[in-house]
Amino acid sequence: MDRRNSIKSIILGSVAGGLAVHGCKPEAEAKAEDTQTLEGYSYQYGRTPKEKERITELEAEQFFNEHELATIAVLSDLILPPNDKFGSATEAGVQDFIEFMAKDIPEMQITLRGGLMWLDHRSNSQFGTEFKSASEDRQMQLLDTIAYPDILVAETERTLEIQFFSLMRNLVVTGYYTSKIGIKDLGYKGNTPNVWDGVPKDVLEQHGVAYEKEWLAKCIDQSKRGVIAEWDENGKLLT
Repeated sequence: MDRRNSIKSIILGSVAGGLAVHGCKPEAEAKAEDTQTLEGYSYQYGRTPKEKERITELEAEQFFNEHELATIAVLSDLILPPNDKFGSATEAGVQDFIEFMAKDIPEMQITLRGGLMWLDHRSNSQFGTEFKSASEDRQMQLLDTIAYPDILVAETERTLEIQFFSLMRNLVVTGYYTSKIGIKDLGYKGNTPNVWDGVPKDVLEQHGVAYEKEWLAKCIDQSKRGVIAEWDENGKLLT
């Protein structure tokens, strides 16, 4: 199993175990929320007004400089290279995700910036060139020294460069597999309704009850399983 398939297996297991149940809102209300955008706001879904303001503020800021972003792009594609069907981490916009996360969680900034400085310093010392300009073999040679930490050493006691690579790896994988490209790569289609044929007949008979034919026609018609039920003000089922 290659690196990408190993990561996919871990991600799919996490998704399966972490699905949350969300309440439903009327369609008109949901559409109204989706269209309430702020000037310069780049997301059109699933954010409260306060969250939208926060995102707009962060997007107006810049933390990494051009050289750092270029290094992050190279490193991201080394951590998660492209395959024949799906694009690379940078094609999924992982570098922009990492830039955003560094601003949203300032505690990451010292580790990330310090790690990037360490990469260039070590690459210049060993190979006479900055990390992003070194050959891939030399880049991987350098990364091999920080990519496999001793699991018996607590994360907080590991050196900065090892903490940096662990954080970068987590950010790259998270950024990629929450992007459109990454979700397609996973093959994750989200929640789908189960086929439900009603309460078993023997259970109904045990309790002396039965379904009304009209109710059965409306509620256990599998051709309409994707249709959301509606009731009138008296609680009568309409569809």
